[in-house]
Amino acid sequence: MLVKKQGVQNPKNMKKYFKLKNLLILLVLILILIQFYRPAKNISTEISSNSILTAVVVPQEVEQILKTSCYDCHSNNTVYPWYNNIAPVSWWLDHHVKEGKKELNFDEWANYTDKRKNHKLKEIKEQTEEKEMPLKSYLWIHNDAKLSDSQIKTLVDWARILNPDIDKEEVSAEH
Repeated sequence: MLVKKQGVQNPKNMKKYFKLKNLLILLVLILILIQFYRPAKNISTEISSNSILTAVVVPQEVEQILKTSCYDCHSNNTVYPWYNNIAPVSWWLDHHVKEGKKELNFDEWANYTDKRKNHKLKEIKEQTEEKEMPLKSYLWIHNDAKLSDSQIKTLVDWARILNPDIDKEEVSAEH
């Protein structure tokens, strides 16, 4: 084993240093290159003719709750945070929004069957009451999306108006 003496460096340490340096350079290059692949953004300037806002009566208070706490992931119009411009975060957000829209898209509400609408209303009730929605990971950055107990009650009461059978057990559900 060589010892560092008067400016002479240990060859093992030099190899490790150069490997680490090359690895860091490679990582930086990869981070730069992945910035050029950007997923399409979920942005629409129009209210869809299939929107829940045009399909059913949505009180102003409920509409505001939906837009503030639900629409970024469950509509055709996401308000993106600044960090969405940085890959791979942009990829994660894109996947998250696609999954949210696949599960429930308020801009496609009129296209849902009555059975699916009723099931989604029941899920809105259950997931907001259990505080599963909005997701905790979303609330880390979007503190204004956190639902108060009165907002949860407002949403649940509205869902009950649209689906009076919301509290009954379902035999089978259409997703």
